Amino acid sequence: MNLELEHDLVLQSQSDVHAFTELYEENYPVLLNYVIRRTGDVDLAKDIVSDTFIKAIDNIHRFQWRNVPFAAWLYRIANNEINQYYRSQKKDAISLDLLQENNQFEAQSKRIHDEVHRAQLELEETHAQFIYYQKKIMELPIKYQEVISLRYFEEKSMKEIAEILGKREGTVKSLLHRGLEKLRNLEE
Repeated sequence: MNLELEHDLVLQSQSDVHAFTELYEENYPVLLNYVIRRTGDVDLAKDIVSDTFIKAIDNIHRFQWRNVPFAAWLYRIANNEINQYYRSQKKDAISLDLLQENNQFEAQSKRIHDEVHRAQLELEETHAQFIYYQKKIMELPIKYQEVISLRYFEEKSMKEIAEILGKREGTVKSLLHRGLEKLRNLEE
C-alpha cells in the first residue's frame, strides 16, 4: 500500500471505524509474524496482536501522520504489548523448537494458517542457525532484542526502527551495534 492511500485510510479511520478494516487487513499478517518471532508462542502472539489493534483503533484519533508507514505505529504498540506481557509474567520467552515439538503451529483461520506456514517454511530453510541465534538473542536485554529483531527478522531500516521504538536513529544504531557485540560475546 502506498503512503498516500495509507494516509487517506488513516484520516478516514479517525472518524469512521469501518475504514480501519483495510489497515487491519494489510497489517495483521506481518504484525502476527513479527510477534510470533518475538514471543515464540502462536496463541500469545494472536492475543498480543489483537490487543495491539484494539489499542490502535481506540487511539487512532491521536495518531499523527509523519509520512512513515502506519505499520511503524503498530510495531511500536506491539513492542509495548510484548514488553508489558513479559514484565507482568516475569517469564522467559519460549523457543520456536519447543513450539514445533508441541505442534502449536496449526491455525484456525486460513489467513493465520498461511502466515504461520510461511513462517514455518522460512524456519525450516535455516532451522539450526535460526534456533541457535534466537536462543542467543533471547539472552540479551529486551532493548537489544527489539532492535535486532526489527532489523534482521523484519528487515526494517534504521529510520523505521527509530520510529517504531520512539528513539533517535543514532540511538538505534548504537543499540544495534552494542546488541550485536553482546551477541558475539555470547557465542564465544
